[in-house]
Amino acid sequence: MIITPIAIHRYLFPSFLPCPCPCPCPSRYIFGGASRRALRIRTPLFLVFSRFLARLHSRSSGFGFWVRKIPPGFSMEMGSEVRNKQVILKNYVTGMPKESDMAVTTHNTITLKLPESSNSVIVKNLYLSCDPYMRGRMRKPDSPSFVGSFVPGSPLSGYGVGKVVVSGHPNFKEGDLVLAWGTTGWEEYSVIAAPETLLKIQSTDVPLSYYTGILGMPGMTAYAGFYEVCTPQKGERVFVSAASGAVGQLVGQFAKLLGCYVVGSAGSKEKVDLLKNKFGFDEGFNYKEEPNFEAALKRYFPEGIDIYFDNVGGKMLDAVLLNMRIHGRIAVCGMISQYNLDQPEGVHNLVNIVGRRVRMQGFLAGDYLHLYPKYLQMVFPYIKEGKVVYVEDVSEGIESAPAALLGLFTGRNVGKKVVLMARE
Repeated sequence: MIITPIAIHRYLFPSFLPCPCPCPCPSRYIFGGASRRALRIRTPLFLVFSRFLARLHSRSSGFGFWVRKIPPGFSMEMGSEVRNKQVILKNYVTGMPKESDMAVTTHNTITLKLPESSNSVIVKNLYLSCDPYMRGRMRKPDSPSFVGSFVPGSPLSGYGVGKVVVSGHPNFKEGDLVLAWGTTGWEEYSVIAAPETLLKIQSTDVPLSYYTGILGMPGMTAYAGFYEVCTPQKGERVFVSAASGAVGQLVGQFAKLLGCYVVGSAGSKEKVDLLKNKFGFDEGFNYKEEPNFEAALKRYFPEGIDIYFDNVGGKMLDAVLLNMRIHGRIAVCGMISQYNLDQPEGVHNLVNIVGRRVRMQGFLAGDYLHLYPKYLQMVFPYIKEGKVVYVEDVSEGIESAPAALLGLFTGRNVGKKVVLMARE
């Protein structure tokens, strides 16, 4: 049995309506929305109620007395209704998305209670992950996709870190910290109807935000794409596009730890400096300053490329195909250069795959989720020993979420983009 001020108020003062004020004080439950005349009537009741609460909280030995005074059948379960701000998609998007394609709504509420037979979990969202694949979910569902489109008028959803506040599932309890694998609504509280998508966070000696990045989907993407898809060998030549992003920065560091020669491309001098001075890449270049991608790649890879970790597609992929070595491997993680185009660019140099026997493979992190424990065993020591570093770009508050997401497509973010929803 959980006793809360709102529950006691509903018992003592059933005809009084709660105030919409978000403050937690007991008076809000008594005085909310009252006229001055009503306040004069209710003030003595409030004084009695305040003394009741003070005695209840200060005298643990008398707790049973107060509980016994509550009539049988009166429920005080956690079931309060709270505000639940959300980021919704207004309508399907073509071309470059704008902040006006989304809206932050403040009128929504959620009841922090589940039906007795439910095995769902309600989480308070602490961090939201901004990821490029979400752009595809803003499109009208005209063609099959590995992930469904968002529903206009409903919250966006993705990966996130949260704290369990109500649980109907035996594997989770109130207070558990969890990583939601693609099922976090862009809102303050989410009902997770499929708890099997939740991964309980066991280690909290690293920033919780890391579970949206290096210890979450981007980390698994880098690990699976590099080690499983590319099957790298020491001394090989590795090129990473979008190399300062959530995934690219890890791929480059994993390659260096293996003893590879690593070059990355990024979209600003600041990001190129990060590649070379923080992540330990051998070289890096600003693709915006290169009039000819093929010439740039020949400059950094005079003997060709063994492994290309592709995050951008388009013209960069075309140039890479002209510079691949025999039996080279290309892991196709994403094609962010194409996501906002009405007509995607064609790739013209695919014929080089044949003569050079290049293996080019698309993949999803979810295909390798069974390797997540193995990945954590590898990466935790790297983090603690400082062998791998991770750069985040954190925005604060749900109101910042639309701009944070769109920044991925204009190059505003430096590192992994995260939205801080609440501090724990």
